[in-house]
Amino acid sequence: MSTQTQAPSSHERPGAASATPAIEISGLTKIYGSSETKSVDDVSLSVPAGTVFGFLGPNGAGKTTTIKILAGLLAATSGHTLLNGYDVTRRRSAAMQQFGAVLEGSRNVYWNLSAWQNLLYFGRLKGMRTAEARSRAEELLKGLGLWERRSESVGGYSRGMQQKVAVAAALIADPPIVLLDEPTIGLDVEATRTVMEWVRTLSRDRGKTVLLTTHQMNVVEELCDRVAVIREGKVIADLRTEELLSQFRERDKYEVRIEGDLPDEALPDGFTAKAHEGTTTISGRVSDPQEVYALVDRLRDRRAVVQSLAQVQPDLEDVFMGLIKAPAHD
Repeated sequence: MSTQTQAPSSHERPGAASATPAIEISGLTKIYGSSETKSVDDVSLSVPAGTVFGFLGPNGAGKTTTIKILAGLLAATSGHTLLNGYDVTRRRSAAMQQFGAVLEGSRNVYWNLSAWQNLLYFGRLKGMRTAEARSRAEELLKGLGLWERRSESVGGYSRGMQQKVAVAAALIADPPIVLLDEPTIGLDVEATRTVMEWVRTLSRDRGKTVLLTTHQMNVVEELCDRVAVIREGKVIADLRTEELLSQFRERDKYEVRIEGDLPDEALPDGFTAKAHEGTTTISGRVSDPQEVYALVDRLRDRRAVVQSLAQVQPDLEDVFMGLIKAPAHD
């Protein structure tokens, strides 16, 4: 049985809601040295227990700085961070027991040790008994496809295998909160899918809270219940994933797909056409849907075979790029 400090909120029932947010950030600011530039600028976020929370932003936006403050690796200039109700600064020991982390750009495991030795080491560091750490390490290494090579030095592993060991080390003590900063970096498609399945299982089946950063928008769209976007240290969006997509749905943009090439003089002003593998996709914005139907009629008059007509539905990458490229407001 683990000796880690118990949090005030309960994770005993998978997916159970808690009155206490798993992660609470208020007025967080980080200024390095005497610089006036704020790496993190008055950030406030509340992450409900049992959710997968996507924390997105371009390089240098403040994501990793925020996560390092949560993990107790950096001191904030001002503001407060709480993990399951424990203040990271004032109740550091208890707060540190609430999470496991994979930090991008950091060596999260010891390369001179084997995968097995790494997990036993981090398990003991988290207060686990040896028998419990061994059982948990076996479960993780088998689940991540590393069991057969558990005795090899991690320094001899591929980048993707090293990253999977780092994920296993973050999960060894079965923490209620998991901080994953670019967990799929360096992984191939199969390994990425394995990590994604682990994240899904952690949240949906085990009631864990996952804070996830990644540049792979398909991963976020598939896994995250809620998404916050940070730019130049400030949070510029914080919504449930479906609400964020809905707000940016382009109701006036349409696509028409036809067989073969575009007939001569069939493309109206404001539309573009792109041919690919025997079809042509015509897209553009309209002020009245009747303009789209007029385009379809024009194509049919020129004997084009219309395959489909649809409103454009943005994916998360479209939304993300639109947010970070939009003019900043004070």
